[in-house]
Amino acid sequence: MAAKPKSTKSTAARDRWEDVTTWPLMAASVLFLIAYSWSILDRTLTSDGAIVIGVILAVVWVAFIVDYTVRIVLSPHKWFFIGHSKVDLLSVILPIARPFRLLKYLGRIPLLGGNSGAALRRRVIIIAATFVVMFIYVISLAEYAAERGAKGANITSFGDSIWWACVTMATVGYGDYFPITIMGRVLAVILMIGGIAIVGTASGTLVSFLNDRMVTARAREQRAGHLELVEDDDTGGPEPS
Repeated sequence: MAAKPKSTKSTAARDRWEDVTTWPLMAASVLFLIAYSWSILDRTLTSDGAIVIGVILAVVWVAFIVDYTVRIVLSPHKWFFIGHSKVDLLSVILPIARPFRLLKYLGRIPLLGGNSGAALRRRVIIIAATFVVMFIYVISLAEYAAERGAKGANITSFGDSIWWACVTMATVGYGDYFPITIMGRVLAVILMIGGIAIVGTASGTLVSFLNDRMVTARAREQRAGHLELVEDDDTGGPEPS
């Protein structure tokens, strides 16, 4: 029985830590995305600029490591926390996963709060749309970085990479652009898997929306029928004595 207050206290301490670090880490995620994009897209980057970008990326990485470590320490059930914070763990291990920390913090914005069905759909739609844009952008950056210097590559510009990512995500598959490097093909597989997940999420959200609209329409019809029945009883029934 003595362990329960300690667990509650640890959870409260972790919640306070997350409340304090939400906005700074969101800004760090944006800063990382800008620096990461700059390092790939600027072909005329000087050595001094490369050092500045490297320092920015390293500082953000250390901030993510510190945040993740502190949250593990403050969690009463550490393995449970690790199992339910996969994006945080990936952001520590994989550079391209760090911008996706932004998606986690979107759910804490007051506009996206609430537990109703409409609020949940709004949150899913906004987060899913943001994920699609960011997913295509980040994968395109990584694909461009992997392919641009390879011999015989046909993805030689960021525009080519964006076009390839959109075509692949849409499962159109024109075949005009395709990766030839191992890393490029690994990124292509990740993009395909992500596309399947996005289509499934969109389909599920649409079905849920239509079901809720049908339930609401039926409820209105039932209420209207009930009111008509009550009015008929009031007009046709005996006068009160």
